[in-house]
Amino acid sequence: MNDNISNFGNIERTVRPQETLQRTSRPQMGDQPAPQMMQQQRQQQAAGKACPYCGTINEPEAMFCAQCGQPISKATCPHCGAEVDADADFCEVCHHYIRKDVCSFCGAHLSGNEAYCPECGSPKGGMVCPTCHSLNDFAFCKKCGTPLTEEAKLMVKQLQRNPDYQQLMEIVQDFTKLENALPYTSERDVAREQNCQKLRERVLTLLAKDEGVEFPEIPKVESNRMTKEELEDQKAVKVKMLSAILEKLAVPPSTSPVKARNYAMACKPVGVRLAWVCNYKHAMHSSPCGCAKPHLGGKWVVLGKNSTAEIKDDK
Repeated sequence: MNDNISNFGNIERTVRPQETLQRTSRPQMGDQPAPQMMQQQRQQQAAGKACPYCGTINEPEAMFCAQCGQPISKATCPHCGAEVDADADFCEVCHHYIRKDVCSFCGAHLSGNEAYCPECGSPKGGMVCPTCHSLNDFAFCKKCGTPLTEEAKLMVKQLQRNPDYQQLMEIVQDFTKLENALPYTSERDVAREQNCQKLRERVLTLLAKDEGVEFPEIPKVESNRMTKEELEDQKAVKVKMLSAILEKLAVPPSTSPVKARNYAMACKPVGVRLAWVCNYKHAMHSSPCGCAKPHLGGKWVVLGKNSTAEIKDDK
């Protein structure tokens, strides 16, 4: 019985003539000539749309890659006709919000016919800033940064409890003082201030003696003035500290341009000149309100009062 089983395993299967004919007539992939394979690839590409990021062939009408999710088609701005990416919600050519199915203030879904967002109640035509009176399509004023919606105000209050944000505002105050400081321009300025200090001490001493104090103690006032070189060195230290905290508060990549834009505007400190550098084109904007794809991430950078860095005009 065991010998029969072992012998059965060694029996070769009889090959029928039809199978031999099929094997010889069926072409193998490795045997195809190179021109024929290239022609097949061209036909596949003609029938579909290749993703520029991962190479996947998608349907001809596909806007996003089915494999990696990246946009593979272009859309048209309804205001100026400029070509924009499929996942952009803002046209950087004419500076208009272009999504009719998403609320620009809170990111809620819209049917396209509402005059007001059913989620946050914001008007689709824009909102006037009560501080600078500019018309805005977003939850924060693009010019002065004032929060315009209740959600935006709540976001700012929550962020103010963040230790990193609190430290950021302290450094901003110190940096603002340095920006407004008047440095010594010559030795004459130093001598003039020393004479003023001596005059102050003399006047206070005479007034104290008139009141019967024989040996008055006059408190000294420390001068905050310094040379231009010392001032620039201290400002450079503060800028480095600001940049480190702004790096912590950088906007990470997300799926919602509206949410990313609102978070970035909530993080913006008042009192220092900043620019928004986006991950989309690595362009320098005055704010993320002028970026077409803020959901790709970005961060605020310090410019300073006398900076000549070029900022993209986002009016």
